Amino acid sequence: LQDANSNCNHADNDVTSCPAEAPPVFSFEGTPQKNESVVIQGNNNNPATEKLERVRKWSITRYKCARQALSEKLGRGSRTVDLDLEPRLELLKDDRQRYDHMTKLAQTLANQLTQFSVTQKTLGDAFADLSVKTPTLHVEFGLNAEAQRFLSKSNETLTTAVNVFTSDMNTLVNKTIEDTMINAKQYEAGRIQYDAYRVDLEELNLGPRDPETLPKLEQAQRDFQSQREQYQRIREDLSVKVKLLQENKVKVLHQQLFLLHTAVAAHSLSCQNFLQKNVQQVSERLTSPAVDAPSWLEES
Repeated sequence: LQDANSNCNHADNDVTSCPAEAPPVFSFEGTPQKNESVVIQGNNNNPATEKLERVRKWSITRYKCARQALSEKLGRGSRTVDLDLEPRLELLKDDRQRYDHMTKLAQTLANQLTQFSVTQKTLGDAFADLSVKTPTLHVEFGLNAEAQRFLSKSNETLTTAVNVFTSDMNTLVNKTIEDTMINAKQYEAGRIQYDAYRVDLEELNLGPRDPETLPKLEQAQRDFQSQREQYQRIREDLSVKVKLLQENKVKVLHQQLFLLHTAVAAHSLSCQNFLQKNVQQVSERLTSPAVDAPSWLEES
């Protein structure tokens, strides 16, 4: 049986309390005299009995839901399917997994860039030290020291941009989307509860109708209608939330992907410009006439 879908609240919230008959609370009318009868009036407002009745109804609802879920799992029961909402929920679930994988890769990249930047800075310091201690290679070591230090600093800037991207994606995946997925689980629980009462009503409608079963049928109809209204309300709420999430997700991804691409492009361009200038300086120094110290063979 196919019906309109809706988000559902947990079954605990679906159980309504009905006052049941409780042990009477005695009150005496008038002043009893010896060998005279006493008038006793009953009072049904017993909180303990009402609580017991709520627990009883909750237990019945839980049993119905467990039976419906097992029936669906075994392929023997019918279930309500929302052809509009459920495909969107499946797509959202798939997107969440893919975005989570992408975010973890970005975090790995940021960690590797951090280590790479530290290594480049250390290498640059080593080149600078050798530039001072090796006068004959002062220029060559100095140029390499400048290059490694610049690349290290540029990598730090890129790492910061990747970390910002990762942080915003974590918020989208693990808070915004996850919150909607929690609502989707509640919706599924409510859908099972609705179907459980629907199946009960269908079974009673298929049975005989006599003075004994008619009150049960009427009560089942009232319970079904209540569950149906609640189910539709939850479904509509979830449908609106999924639509808003989709719009927000597109805006967030559009902005974050653009910022990340801009950061990568700026990093690559700055490195290219610096290295080109660095290579040009090396070329000019290598081609410029210089007086080298005579070798020991020439001196001899």
